Amino acid sequence: MRKGALLILLFFLIPNYIYSQELPTVTAIEIRGLKRIEEAAVKNKITLKLGEVVSQEKISDDIKAIYKLGYFEDVKVDMEPFEGGVKVIYTVKEKPTVVKVSFEGNKEFDEEKLKEVITVTPGSISDITLINDNALKLRAFYESEGFYFAKIVPVLKKISEYEVELTYNIEEGHKVKIREIKFEGNKAIPSRKIKKVMSTSERKIYSFITGSGFYKKYEMLQDLEKIKDLYYDNGYLKVSVGEPKIEFSKDRKWMTIIIPISEGPQFKISSVSFTGYDKNEEKDIKNLIKLKAGEVFSKSRMRKDIEAITSYYSDRGFALVSIIPDVLPNEERLTVDVTYNIKRGDRYTIGRVNISGNVKTLDKVIRREIRVDEGDEYSASKIQKSKKRLEDLQYFETVDINQKPDPERKTVDLDVNVKEKPTGFLTIGGGYSSIDNLIGMVDITQINLFGRGYSLTLRGELGGKSSYYTVAFRDPWFMDKPILFGVSLYRQKREYVNYTRDANGFAITFGKRYREDWFASVTYEIEKSTVTDVAEDADTIIKDMEGKLLTSSVTFQVSYDTRDSYIDPTRGFRHSLSFTVAGLGGDTGFWKGLLDLGWYIPIFEESTLHLRGRVGFSDTLFGKKYPLYERFYIGGLDTIRGVGYGEAGPKDSKGDPIGAKKALIFNIEYLFPLVSEMKLKGLLFVDIGKGYDETEKFASNLKYTTGFGFRWFSPLGPIKIDYGINLNRKKGESRSKLEFGFGAFF
Repeated sequence: MRKGALLILLFFLIPNYIYSQELPTVTAIEIRGLKRIEEAAVKNKITLKLGEVVSQEKISDDIKAIYKLGYFEDVKVDMEPFEGGVKVIYTVKEKPTVVKVSFEGNKEFDEEKLKEVITVTPGSISDITLINDNALKLRAFYESEGFYFAKIVPVLKKISEYEVELTYNIEEGHKVKIREIKFEGNKAIPSRKIKKVMSTSERKIYSFITGSGFYKKYEMLQDLEKIKDLYYDNGYLKVSVGEPKIEFSKDRKWMTIIIPISEGPQFKISSVSFTGYDKNEEKDIKNLIKLKAGEVFSKSRMRKDIEAITSYYSDRGFALVSIIPDVLPNEERLTVDVTYNIKRGDRYTIGRVNISGNVKTLDKVIRREIRVDEGDEYSASKIQKSKKRLEDLQYFETVDINQKPDPERKTVDLDVNVKEKPTGFLTIGGGYSSIDNLIGMVDITQINLFGRGYSLTLRGELGGKSSYYTVAFRDPWFMDKPILFGVSLYRQKREYVNYTRDANGFAITFGKRYREDWFASVTYEIEKSTVTDVAEDADTIIKDMEGKLLTSSVTFQVSYDTRDSYIDPTRGFRHSLSFTVAGLGGDTGFWKGLLDLGWYIPIFEESTLHLRGRVGFSDTLFGKKYPLYERFYIGGLDTIRGVGYGEAGPKDSKGDPIGAKKALIFNIEYLFPLVSEMKLKGLLFVDIGKGYDETEKFASNLKYTTGFGFRWFSPLGPIKIDYGINLNRKKGESRSKLEFGFGAFF
């Protein structure tokens, strides 16, 4: 019993009321002892009211409620006669305030870092529960950093009656690394495969970068569930995963984690059925279901079935659809019956679409990316697509679309809440390209100019063999229509093997997106080039370009892109067709077409097969010049790896590349994770292709190369390194090439 409760003077102890048959009335309530806490905070917890008869039960409840505030270490109640009744006096003693929080014994982490971990701060109430909870937080933090034997002891030092200093005494100990993770009882699934699904991992050479290789209790609890899910995906419905056992080395610097597993029998599916559907929907739903009778049961496949059926109905107006699976195992036959119970509910339409959180960005910029309008039939996929389109704008730190169904009106209101982020960028960087050597770069970009979605870029690149400067403006909704308008000015200088080109150009683009994945554009470009540094003994085709050339061209392009990511795609495809015509004015005349087909196919869990094919044709027009720098250069990092730039194409009399009029390129890549935490991938590749002039038979004498490479999605941008081997080398060609650079991956 609390100390305060023992000090209650019940009303029958008051002499004036010993023999009274009526209980006294409360005529006043007073709070005493408050120093820093507001009186209203205490009175809000008091249930005893003026004019009521004194109640021992209510007073007892009030004491408990005041204690629960957490501000007081003692509460007692007294009563005294007052104006024909009694005054009830609640006397409290406040807990002291923490005036200082410090740490002792910490060597690995400074005070600023440790203060980020805890929630108790100067000014906090000296609550023992809060103080101990924060000691546990510090212990968990040290554990996550590998200090498994760290000890945290909180010490309170009294400064005055109402003030204390809090010190956490820390004994850090040394880091304990994971030497090995073992499994006991696993026979059906190898340890290697189990480790792949776990976040906890053994200490590796690269772990100093990723921070892995340490035991984290909360992470291990998640891993145990992941192991169960792995077994569920392979039909082991009775699997049991025990608590991990930890063994330490003699010096206590290494640990071995042993996880016991009882696999149980494997179950196969005997039947798959579903209820709650209309007959005209039966065929559609059957086509969605991937679980099949006779196959091994898979929880993840069942989950995908539920998602597919849910998506099917939620895109047809059923906003509150739910799919409840029944999984009935037969332990004698080791089979399982799966039934999907469909509860469609009513059809809904879109109600109001409310937008909030945008300070700079105009409402219309947000609203035009939303794929549903007020009054449209409800569609979950369109709402999700709206969220993705808003995120892809890169204007917002967060995008939330809250759905508010109204069962009476059968509508769903959408509250679109965004949190804006800075959209102006200054990038100063550098890199190395095996083609252009050292590269320095400055980029100033504003992607949401005036909050209207305009994009303005000022960019300069300076390399050992090239320089490039541009100013570009883009409006994705020109004249408030879904039409892209872009304009750019540029200056470029590049040293080729047998000449130097200096160019100034201007381009204007109009484009339009069709549906979600189709995009078409037309670009007009005018460029003035000056070709210099042509050797006296150069071939005629090179000498013909010397001097000034004016090129006026129009490019038409259409693309179909379903990739799940622009930077690191793992599934989907991107197909594009471009066609350029030059010669309507100017000194040059040519046409050039390029068909570019690419597929990303997920295989072997996190691995991806990337297939790409390109076919290009071009020729002169109107009897004008077709500049060498406008032709196809086959060979190098982005075409055929393992041979030099332009090496897999026509050459002049000196054996230097001069570009091709026709091109054929095939790339096969197998990408796989090396260190997932670092976003580091490895790849194996085979490249096939060649460039041709009018004297060669198309698709003949193909060049074959193979090799390996790395893709690192670093904080500074994507980095690629490829080593290619020339499999059918000819005289004068490279045997192999190591190439690397920054930039988007093809």
